[in-house]
Amino acid sequence: MERIEVRFSGFGGQGIILAGFICGKAATLYDRRNATLTQSYGPESRGGACSAEVILSDEEILYPHLLRPNVLVAMSQPAYDRYREELAPDGLLIVDADLVDPGETPPGVRLYAIPATRLAEELGRSVVANIVMLGFFTAVTGLVSEEGMRKAILSSVPPGTEELNQRAFERGLNYGKEVLARPATPS
Repeated sequence: MERIEVRFSGFGGQGIILAGFICGKAATLYDRRNATLTQSYGPESRGGACSAEVILSDEEILYPHLLRPNVLVAMSQPAYDRYREELAPDGLLIVDADLVDPGETPPGVRLYAIPATRLAEELGRSVVANIVMLGFFTAVTGLVSEEGMRKAILSSVPPGTEELNQRAFERGLNYGKEVLARPATPS
């Protein structure tokens, strides 16, 4: 795997930093790849902009900061508006369908959408929307293994929430597999 740059973005309180941490943990501890994580968030603890930047590679990572993200995960409209121009021209855009309107995507950019927050609410806790998104991310990108992501999630969430987070991951993963199984629509 060449150097792949991923930016998870949203607002404080959505678990964006945790999502980036779990992604990097899945890659390093369970898939035996290299990963770095940097994070950024506004002065507000909740509601402010935040992002987690993860670099994945089979090679040593000499520069730990994003140059041009290959994947942008946007879980809020302000985050999408802020980071969309930085996405690589042939990048992959993943959005929370109920919270982000990407408008017209640039030619070459692949768009995948999931109502992550709504699916999390159906599970009884909107707080697991980030885990639903990680399941979807795992399915549509193939950058980390399903098993590696499962293990990283279960070893990172608070005790007593493992079953809920497992269901959230499976919900997002299955949604992603369904999206990939649909025939492509011509543009």
